[in-house]
Amino acid sequence: MKTYIHCKSYPNPFLNSLSLLVFYTAFCAIGIELSSSQAPTLVLPLKTQAVPSGSVPRPPNKLPFHHNVSLTVSLTVGTPPQNVTMVIDTGSELSWLHCNKTRDFPTTFDPTRSSSYSPIPCSSPTCTNRTRDFTIPASCDSSQLCHATLSYADASSSEGNLASDTFCIGSSEIPDMVFGCMVSSFSSNSDEDSMNTGLMGMNRGSLSFVSQMQFPKFSYCISASDFSGLLLLGDANFSWLAPLNYTPLIQISTPLPYFDRVAYTVQLDGIKVSDKLLPLPKSVFVPDHTGAGQTMVDSGTQFTFLLGPIYTALRSEFLNRTSGVLRVLDDPNFVFQGAMDLCYLVPLSQPRLPRLPTVTLVFRGAEMTVSGDSILYRAPGEVRGNDSLYCFTFGNSDLLGVEAFVIGHHHQQDVWMEFDLQKSRIGLAQVRCDLAGQRFGLGL
Repeated sequence: MKTYIHCKSYPNPFLNSLSLLVFYTAFCAIGIELSSSQAPTLVLPLKTQAVPSGSVPRPPNKLPFHHNVSLTVSLTVGTPPQNVTMVIDTGSELSWLHCNKTRDFPTTFDPTRSSSYSPIPCSSPTCTNRTRDFTIPASCDSSQLCHATLSYADASSSEGNLASDTFCIGSSEIPDMVFGCMVSSFSSNSDEDSMNTGLMGMNRGSLSFVSQMQFPKFSYCISASDFSGLLLLGDANFSWLAPLNYTPLIQISTPLPYFDRVAYTVQLDGIKVSDKLLPLPKSVFVPDHTGAGQTMVDSGTQFTFLLGPIYTALRSEFLNRTSGVLRVLDDPNFVFQGAMDLCYLVPLSQPRLPRLPTVTLVFRGAEMTVSGDSILYRAPGEVRGNDSLYCFTFGNSDLLGVEAFVIGHHHQQDVWMEFDLQKSRIGLAQVRCDLAGQRFGLGL
């Protein structure tokens, strides 16, 4: 799910003013390194990296990244190789690259310079059979090539033809990777999107990057302290990693109008504020007969969004718990990013936020606890007199027109997130993600 909250790259987005625009987007600039499952060392544009001997039984591909509200990786595409930077999105299927250089999108992939580039005809089984989960069906253009149109909730869109080419990750070459070569794009934030060449779809659809690579698992870990991170493609059986708690992926075979069948959908059972479970029946977290109300884990969304009644209950309890501790912004006309209407005034002279209640998302078999600075987010550029503005990092999805619960990557900081495609489950464990990167010798 491409839900962008655009930004510039800063060491700490809680302490610096970010250049943020409308909600729906959560990605920014990232430096990358990679290791191959076939070779012990990796050669990347930034540095060469070795997997420590014996630390990984079968060394998986791993990519470190730096971010504030985005997750991107760098790799090469084509013959000869062209450097590209792609946003990682577990809520999208088709990977794509900008293929038409314009003033808004100067960073592009040029298919005419690649001898291994091959457009896909609309009569191909790839076009007729493997695009069935696209929101907008693939079509035939005037040249009888497979044409795709992608539309996102932030009103941005992209269209072009399906093609295949060689992707190179570290020392691994992946021939015939299917992707979208987009020639027309509209962005809600062209300044930010111009920094990236495209998007890497990581959901469970047949044309996603992980599906085409046939990885049984992938993991990522985002540091809350220095905003570095690690994307690991392959198994993660490390002695130093805490035992993971698993929650099963929910699958529905019958197509429903509001249910994304290839998203990473889990079952949310409840929400706790500190140790108090909100008095909500479990039925309110179950998708209805139309599929509305699924809970998606999405690296393409920054914050977490809850359906209206559940959000209202959480907002009310959090407001009660912070009464007398924080001053609430009394401005009904201000709603941060269109969905976050609980904001607080914090003196500019105050170096730290006070101790805040935790919020725990209770899944079937696992929990995710949000605490500390991850609970409130400093609204960039927003100052009221001598006060800065901090907003609650849970929003109302009803205000966005989204019929789902969406767990964004801001609340996945310092959590090892394993997507086990083979066993259809997601594993979670609290971990210092900055230290996890150091264990690989990545120097994040």
